[in-house]
Amino acid sequence: MSIENSSPVPSPSEISSPPSPPALPSNLNHQSPTQSPPDGGIEAWLQVFGAFMVFWNIWGLPMSFGAFQSFYVLQYLPDYSSSAISWIGTLQGALLIMLGVVSGPVYDLGHYHFLVYTGSFLTIFGMMMLSLSTQYYQVFLSQGVCTGVGCGLLYVPTMSLVGGSFKHKRAIAMSVMTSGTALGGIIYTIIFSRLISQIGFPWTVRIIAFVSFSTFAMALPALFIRPAKVSGRTRSLFDKTVFTDVPFLTFASAQFFIFLGYLVPLFYIPTYAQIALKENKSVALYILIGCQAASLFGRLFASVPAHHFGVMFTWVTCCSVSSILCFVWIATNTLAGFIVFSVLYGFFGGALIALPPSIFPVLCPDPGTLGSRMGLSWTTSALSFLIGTPVAGAIINLQTANFLGVQAWSGATLMVGTVLLLALWIMLSRSEGRIFI
Repeated sequence: MSIENSSPVPSPSEISSPPSPPALPSNLNHQSPTQSPPDGGIEAWLQVFGAFMVFWNIWGLPMSFGAFQSFYVLQYLPDYSSSAISWIGTLQGALLIMLGVVSGPVYDLGHYHFLVYTGSFLTIFGMMMLSLSTQYYQVFLSQGVCTGVGCGLLYVPTMSLVGGSFKHKRAIAMSVMTSGTALGGIIYTIIFSRLISQIGFPWTVRIIAFVSFSTFAMALPALFIRPAKVSGRTRSLFDKTVFTDVPFLTFASAQFFIFLGYLVPLFYIPTYAQIALKENKSVALYILIGCQAASLFGRLFASVPAHHFGVMFTWVTCCSVSSILCFVWIATNTLAGFIVFSVLYGFFGGALIALPPSIFPVLCPDPGTLGSRMGLSWTTSALSFLIGTPVAGAIINLQTANFLGVQAWSGATLMVGTVLLLALWIMLSRSEGRIFI
C-alpha cells in the first residue's frame, strides 16, 4: 500500500480495490457505490472546464465588488458609510459560502441539476434587478441577497463534483477550477471600469449579467456530461460528530480567521488608491485588476508545489506570506510600492481559496458525507466573511486617509489563521504518517 493510502482502519473501498490514495464518495461523481472514482479523463476535465465557468461567476462577482464599493461610496450612494456599503459585498460572499450547509447535503442526495439550474437563474436575476436599483435597500437585496443565494447553491456542490473525479491530480484540478475566480473578477472589473462612465450604471450591470448568462450556458453541458444518479441515502443537514473531530474543528477555525482578513485588501484597494494615494478612478481600478490577474497566476502556480510537496506546505506558506504583506502595506505610501503590494498579495492570496478543497477529503472520515461536512466547514468561513470587511470599513477614517486599522486587521487575522494551519498540519502528519499532506 502506498504511503498516501495508509490509515489505521481501511475503508471498504480500499479493501476491495487496488492500492490508491483515499477516494471521494462514489455518489459524488454519480457512479455506483462499488465503483472507484476515475483519476481524471476527458469527461472529468470537461467538468473542470464547466466548474471553471461557474467559479467565474460565483466568485468573480464578489471579487469585483471592490469596483462597486468605490463607486457606491464616492458617487452612487454617498450618504452611506464605507462599512454600510461593504455589507452588500460581504453578505453576497457570506451567502455564497454559508448556503453550503444546505446545498452540500442536497448534492449528496443527487440533486446537482436542480442546484445548478436554480443557482444560475438567481445569480443572473439578481444582477438584472441590480440594474434597476437606485436605493440602498434595493442594491442590498438584489446584489447582496439574491445573487448571494444563487452563488451559494453552486459553490460547495461544484467543488464536490470536481473533487470526486480526481485522486492524484485533485490539487491541480481544484486550482484550475478556482482560477475562474480571478479571471471572472478581472473581466467584470474591466467591464465596470470601462463602461460605467460611457453607458451608465444600469446598462453596465446588464452587460455583466449577459456575460454571466453566457458563461453559465457554456458551463452546464460540460457539468452534465456524466448522468447524475440519486444515491437514495438520507443524510442529516448537521453532523454532530464534528464536535469531537479536532482536525475538522481546527480546519474550520483556520478558515474563519483567514476569511476575516483575506478579502479586506481586495475590497479596499481602489478606495485606498483614490483616498490615500490621490490617484484617479481608472488607476485605482487597474491596480485591482492587476491584483486579480496575479491571483489567477497564483492559483495555477500553487497547484505545482501542492502536487509535489503537499497541500498543507503550500497553504501554510501562502497564508504566512499574505499576512506579512498586509503588515508591509502599512509602510507602503507610494504608488509603485502599492502596486507591488497588490500584485504580490493577489499572487499569494489566491491560493487561500484554491487549496482548502484539496485537503478536505483527508478530513472527512465518512466519504459519503463529504458534501455535508464541506458545507458545515464553510459556514464558519461565511460568518467571518460577513463581519470581516464591515469591521475593517468601520475603522477606516476617510477624512484623514488613515487605513492603519485595516492593514493591521488583515495582517493579524491572517497570522492567526497561519498558526492554526500549522497545528492542523501537525495533526494530519501524525494521523497519516507522513509530512507532506
